[in-house]
Amino acid sequence: MDFLSPSTWDEALAAKAEHPDAVPIAGGTDVMVELNFDRRRPQALLDLTRVRELAEWAADGDVLRVGAGVTYRRIIDELGNRLPGLALAARTVGSPQIRNRGTVGGNLGSASPAGDAHPPLLACGAEIEVASVRGARRIPAGEFFAGPKRSALAPDELIAAFRIPPAAGPQQFAKVGTRNAMVIAVCSFALALDPVRRSAGTGIGSAGPTPLRAAEAESFAAELPWESREPLPEPVVARFGELVAAAARPIDDVRGSAAYRRHALAVLGGRTLRWAWEEYRCG
Repeated sequence: MDFLSPSTWDEALAAKAEHPDAVPIAGGTDVMVELNFDRRRPQALLDLTRVRELAEWAADGDVLRVGAGVTYRRIIDELGNRLPGLALAARTVGSPQIRNRGTVGGNLGSASPAGDAHPPLLACGAEIEVASVRGARRIPAGEFFAGPKRSALAPDELIAAFRIPPAAGPQQFAKVGTRNAMVIAVCSFALALDPVRRSAGTGIGSAGPTPLRAAEAESFAAELPWESREPLPEPVVARFGELVAAAARPIDDVRGSAAYRRHALAVLGGRTLRWAWEEYRCG
């Protein structure tokens, strides 16, 4: 196995163009597991840890541009106030050691339907910035995932960053697992309220071949009492949860049944809406 270790972004893109089968590695929290269990044996690894540009984030107009190499710990510590939904999801990732190494870019690169960062990116309308020696392009988060562990990346492309608006209102994230910590989600759900637009963004994880949005739940949220800020009646909360569950496309697997996932998503959908709405009501 060859080991490629570029020190600049241009060198990384050139290496990927020359070795399109090379597997990028940054934190290694996903890739090293596959290597250690001999589930993957690539001809080359492309180490991106020395590419300083990937570890930077900055405001870019109305959005934040967050490099693919920014760790979960830094998202929690440095961006928690601006991206509270993503920070909540980051807190559920593995252990402190994993959060110190793992990156959202790596989560996107794995393209697992159970990736914890994916639902908040969907809910917030993020874009994924990818690049190759041919140029750069932006892919809406909803179009990035092509199937289980498959993405819209071309063989010669690398993930440079994700672009995401700062929170316009309350955001929430919740997931269900087989235990309380260091667990792959049985299902997860992210919610982002935008009181100015009187809208809600949603993201469903681990309940379909790709991360999903709950479009009908989002449409339903437009009818909430945004102006009066009245407490939400329980039937409204329950209906929102039902619409979230209806958008899922789960299967039975070793972590849970399809029926359980739908039930859990209905609970998570209603619960996160109630939490976010109370935060909105209280200012």
